[in-house]
Amino acid sequence: MALTPSNMLPLGTKAPNFELVDTIDDTKKSLDELKGTTGTLVMFICNHCPYVIHVSDQLSKLAKDYISKGVNCIAISSNDVENYPQDRPELMKKNAIENDYIFPYLYDQTQDVAKAYDAACTPDFFLFDEDLKLVYVGQLDDSRPKSDIPVTGKDLRGAIEALINNQPIDENQKPSMGCNIKWK
Repeated sequence: MALTPSNMLPLGTKAPNFELVDTIDDTKKSLDELKGTTGTLVMFICNHCPYVIHVSDQLSKLAKDYISKGVNCIAISSNDVENYPQDRPELMKKNAIENDYIFPYLYDQTQDVAKAYDAACTPDFFLFDEDLKLVYVGQLDDSRPKSDIPVTGKDLRGAIEALINNQPIDENQKPSMGCNIKWK
């Protein structure tokens, strides 16, 4: 497990479009059909990463708190499932159900979407406004496994709240930290 920080994609970057299979219902879904009316949170996660497991309850809560406010959440796993079979699509579906994810959990088999977003780690968070322009890239909060800091989601929640309330989002953003994406 190599601790890897986010690549800090420049704010204002337009969200790269995609069409991927949602492992929960086995249908193809595009960014255009999944985007929110107020904002869109794209999260690169996976099943086995201890950093994702550490925050999975908060990801579920975050979605439940903000989808009704027009901020849709989308999770994507881009890991190489040959070398990391615990991240296979059928296990993604199981994981989504167990964690009560109410958002799509998409499989990026070619890893092209992760590359387009310059995603580096799991979890990696990208918040876009209603025009799909990047307004936040960075950490959920300061908590890490074994850190004794509670998982609150304060950094990402602060950015989402600012977006919803048409307030400026602090441009001083801390990178997320987690396992590196498992490239083929």
